[in-house]
Amino acid sequence: MDRISFLGARGAKRSSRVDKGSSRRFHPNHSYKSGVELAKKPTKSTPPRATRLIRAQYNEFMRSSDPNQRESTIGDARAAVYAFYDYDGEPIYVGRTVAKVRDRIGRHLTGQRSDPVGKFVLDPFEVAEVEIWTVPEIAEISPKASVRAKAMQPYEATVYYKLKSDSKFNAVLNEAVPLECKPVDLPSSVRGSIIPKELWEDRKHPDVRIARRAAHVGRLAQLISERELRGGGLRRTLHLQTQRLQWLTCERLKELNLLEARPGEPTDVKEN
Repeated sequence: MDRISFLGARGAKRSSRVDKGSSRRFHPNHSYKSGVELAKKPTKSTPPRATRLIRAQYNEFMRSSDPNQRESTIGDARAAVYAFYDYDGEPIYVGRTVAKVRDRIGRHLTGQRSDPVGKFVLDPFEVAEVEIWTVPEIAEISPKASVRAKAMQPYEATVYYKLKSDSKFNAVLNEAVPLECKPVDLPSSVRGSIIPKELWEDRKHPDVRIARRAAHVGRLAQLISERELRGGGLRRTLHLQTQRLQWLTCERLKELNLLEARPGEPTDVKEN
């Protein structure tokens, strides 16, 4: 599995005013080649250029101003709901955290201590955009993480069911589905790409994504076959993953005008 390594970075504090409930787009700089991570002379332990580019854009996104707390960044928020989107803008995962946002999302993207990645529910390679709703007042209600996490549940559920209804598949890939509750008013959000423009075309290429998705489905299916499962979450996720894979392959055939087999069509593999 292609997992991306990130290093957290504390950004300069900024202030902004955004109407409550709105969504703000993160607009990254056009080039990161002058950044510290790319300026350093490569060593044997230096990650590949693609990893450094993504790391730089991720850190830049995490330095975005928090629209719900003055002079703070979204990466430093300690109570938030976050959503991941794929290259088609489809929601693929919704989560909540009462730890530092930068660290929690970073663990997802690196697969470190992340159940969704470890169980092959989430493929970090498919995460193209991130959206974050910070709720700073919940970060202050109690020193106990369990109390803060419980207070975040209505926000997570509201985001989850909203994105589920917006999805063309009417689904999000979470294994554990949040309990339905009365929707709450969501705070302003920040949404942005974590994939630099230099890498976007290659990562979005349908053949690359189909290969990755097929391999991911195979790993999830194998995991299911080797475990004694208590619930149906992983099986439902596998079903949804296969639906998305089918949609990707169908769209690719349409793009190439190959939906229908044609008599006399040459074979892809030359026979001896």
